[in-house]
Order: sequence, then structure tokens, then C-alpha cells
Amino acid sequence: MSTRRTFIREVGFGFAASTFLLPSSVIGKASPSKRLNIALIGCGGRMNALLAELLKIETVRVVAAVDPFEERRLAKAATCNAAYGGNYCRTFEDFREVLAMPDIDGVVVATPDHWHVPIAIAAARADKDMYVEKPLGLSLPRAAVLRKELARNRCVFQYGTQQHSSLSGRQAVELVWNAYVGKLQQVDVWSPSLGVDDVGKIETQPVPSNFNYDLWLGPAKKAPYSDARVDNLGAWHCYEYALGFIAGWGAHPIDILQWGLQKEHTAPVRYAGTGFVPQEPDLYNTVRSWDIEMTYANGTKARFMDDSIAKKAVSEYHNYYQSNGVAFHGTDGFVCHSRGACYLYSKGKYVNLGNVDFDTFDKRAAISSGHMQNFVDCMVSRETTLCPIDSAINGDAISHLSNAAVRTGRALNYNPKTLKVKGDAEVNAMLTRPMREPYGVA
Repeated sequence: MSTRRTFIREVGFGFAASTFLLPSSVIGKASPSKRLNIALIGCGGRMNALLAELLKIETVRVVAAVDPFEERRLAKAATCNAAYGGNYCRTFEDFREVLAMPDIDGVVVATPDHWHVPIAIAAARADKDMYVEKPLGLSLPRAAVLRKELARNRCVFQYGTQQHSSLSGRQAVELVWNAYVGKLQQVDVWSPSLGVDDVGKIETQPVPSNFNYDLWLGPAKKAPYSDARVDNLGAWHCYEYALGFIAGWGAHPIDILQWGLQKEHTAPVRYAGTGFVPQEPDLYNTVRSWDIEMTYANGTKARFMDDSIAKKAVSEYHNYYQSNGVAFHGTDGFVCHSRGACYLYSKGKYVNLGNVDFDTFDKRAAISSGHMQNFVDCMVSRETTLCPIDSAINGDAISHLSNAAVRTGRALNYNPKTLKVKGDAEVNAMLTRPMREPYGVA
């Protein structure tokens, strides 16, 4: 049976040699039925920026807003309808209703982290393309299931590491690839973290009447409701729902690390280091501080730190420290990328990038007109996105293994092909989570 997705897929493979979008006369304003219909799943604060990008794309119409918080889904639908000038976006409490709709072409997932992969698996099985926010999730084995389902249904997947579409990110990796700092020696990687003195109070409050708390918990175990548990800090720093900023923020510089080293198909194989994890009764019980040495199979070493440790280490050689970044050290200097900025330090001085002729480089990175735009383009062309599922899994594995190294205090030997640590059943059990019924996804 022919469906809208089948039509888009067949047209896309017919023009596989180049990325394209159908002209506006075919799927633009003149013919709304030919637009790509997108559903928002998770309508909290992170979705604000993603929706702003979607609303700029003429070939897209956001037709559904999904969230267990009634006020959040209503707000996003109102934003869409105001932009479109009509009642086009409907609201839903449960994402499963939307995945069952045949006219939905793709979904943008910006839920709390523990829901990312279960929803993505369900979306792939429903034959939907997807943009999934970082970090990928709490289970490497279930991430492998997602990879299989994406391949089986030929679904498009874009990972929400937006710096991969930035000019500064592209400049950084091209400088590394073209040996502007000589032979690569090691890499420093760092990201923000919740302060070690911040404490989340564990308490019990009544569940708000306009909120489906059981659905918000989903595959996570039952827990007493409190505002602190379901707000941003709780969702990001309670270990039942996330790994903390070692993953939630760390995903961005890790993506640049992997991209710059051309290792998106794999991950470091050895992890060892130290860190700090708060103890009960602190609700925010994810890793707060970390200092991890990672080694790739070819011997390349990288040091992954939180910003409190990195500030001292990085400031010793870099004059423009920010709380996030990647520094590629070579025999002639370093290339440092922090969000929105690229710095080149070569032969004892900073170099004005305006004086670097990137057009003459032998090795060039793909140019992106925007991370969401790349996703939409690939929905039509059926080509691979800038940040496909392998990139997501291998980057996410770095956060998982770093978390496990801190929590166990052991050196870990990891196999990126099997997604397992060699000879360590305890750590392998930490790389996944039990799934509460009826929300479990095999």
C-alpha cells in the first residue's frame, strides 16, 4: 500500500545522487497536503529552540504537540497555530497515539533522557523519521535495538548535537584534519556540570491535576512525585532519568572530539579516572565531577573533564577559556573549539582564522545550512544525516563508560563493536536499565 512516507522514500531514492527538496510549487504553501508533517514529542524548554527552527522551514508543518504536561503541549500548539494562521496543530498526552497516525512523517523527540530511546524505537517501528535530542539514552543495548529498527525500516535519524552544523565546529575539524597544528598528540574535552554543593531535596507532593506523572516516569521505576523531580534539574541530574551533564552537556564536545578524530564509527577502548557522586538523600545523584583518561584503539589519548577541573588545566595553555570545549594538541600548537568559537594556536601565537584559506584544504567537512534543516532535507532525499545513529551510539558510549569508571573506580576495557566492557559483568549491567511495564520496549 502506498503511503506518504513510501512516496517520499521512493522519490528520494530516485535522486540519491544529491540532496534536494521538492520545489515550493509541489510541497510548499501552494500545496499543504504535500508538506512533511512533524510531531513534537516532549514540549518542555528544550523544544523551544527546536520548534523555532522548524517554523522557519516552509516544507514542514508541525501538526501535533505531545507531552504529559497539559500546559506545555497547549503552549507549543498555540505557538504553531499562531505561526501558521490556522488550527493545524493538535495536542496529545500520549506519544503512542501520534505514532499510530499514518499521516505523520517524522517526530522531534525532546523528552527527558530516559524516554529518548524507547520513544525512538517505537517511532522506528511505526516507520517515522526522527530527530532525537542528546544525550541518546540510558541503555546501550537498547540503543543497539534502535539501530536495527532504523535500518530495517530505512528511517532517517538525526542526533541533536547541533554544534556539528556550526561554522566554528567545521573550522575546528578541518584545521585538525589538515594538520595545521602538526601531528596530533592528545585531546582535552570538557563540559559544564552541576555544582558539587547543589542539593536536590527529596520530598512528596500531590501530583498536579493536569499532569500524567505515571507517563512521565514511563520506563523508570515508580517514585513519589515532587516538583523538583520533574523540573529540569531533576530530569537532568536524577540518576533514574539521566546520567547528568557528563552526558547531557558532554555530548556536544564529545561530538566534536569524535568528528575531529574521524572516530564517529567507534569509541575509545580504555577508560580510567576519578570523580564525585553525591550520596543519598540527594535527589541530584548523577556524577558531578569527573576526570577521565580515554584511549582509542590506535593509541590516541583524550582527557574528559568537568569544567571545574578543566578551568585550571585548560587555562594554563589557552587564553580564552569557556566552560565547554575540545582542544586538539599537536606538535605545533592546538586547535580549540568552544560553542560558537574556534581558536588556532600555532608556533607560539594565536592565528587569525580570517587569514586561513579553508578553500585550499584537501580535507573538507560537509557544509550544513542548519541541523534541523539537514534533518528535513534528508527526510526527502533519504540520504544519511550529519549525525546518524552510529555517531550517536559511539558518542553516548563515552559518557556511559566515563560514568561507570567514576562509580566503580576501575579501569575499563571496552569493545565498541559489542557495546560491552570486557570481563566486567557489574559495569555491563550499569550500561542498561530495567524497564517498568507497560512502558518497556524490547
